[in-house]
Amino acid sequence: MQTLARRSFALAALATLSVTTLSACGGTSAETAAPAPTATSAPAGALSIKDPWVKAADKGMTAAFGTLVNNTDKDVTVVRVASPASPMELHEMAMDDGKMVMRPKEGGFVVKAKANHELGPGGDHLMLMNPSAPIKPGDEVQFTLTLSDGSTIPFSAVAKPFAGAGESYAPSGVPSMAGM
Repeated sequence: MQTLARRSFALAALATLSVTTLSACGGTSAETAAPAPTATSAPAGALSIKDPWVKAADKGMTAAFGTLVNNTDKDVTVVRVASPASPMELHEMAMDDGKMVMRPKEGGFVVKAKANHELGPGGDHLMLMNPSAPIKPGDEVQFTLTLSDGSTIPFSAVAKPFAGAGESYAPSGVPSMAGM
């Protein structure tokens, strides 16, 4: 019984810390969905991100990548992303009239039970819409994922130089993939 009380206290303290941390970042990021219920940290191990990184950029749009790992027996949906570095959107690459285009991901990223969901160049990604400063190789960028139940997953990602497959994160029109 005492262990349960300690665990409840620890979860309440962690939730308070998460809400305080999110409040400190308030107003500096855009989100892709309606406001969520009061934010709480996701249960330990529910969802994690493996090998997160950001494409370094001097100006304009860029993106963050990694592998979302769901260690639960239920599907988990990421509905929003936030960062103090930039307004953010969840994005996907999809075919439209025979062309590969980038667009907001309606409904978020569903990570199946006991499975992974890849965020990578040319696929689903976390879009930094307008970074407030250049993101240089080696910079560490903070992010917070919000799940459909309102819980949050904070993480940081290191910026790397990456030429990739000619992805264009240019702000004009609907960004598309060059050469695909």
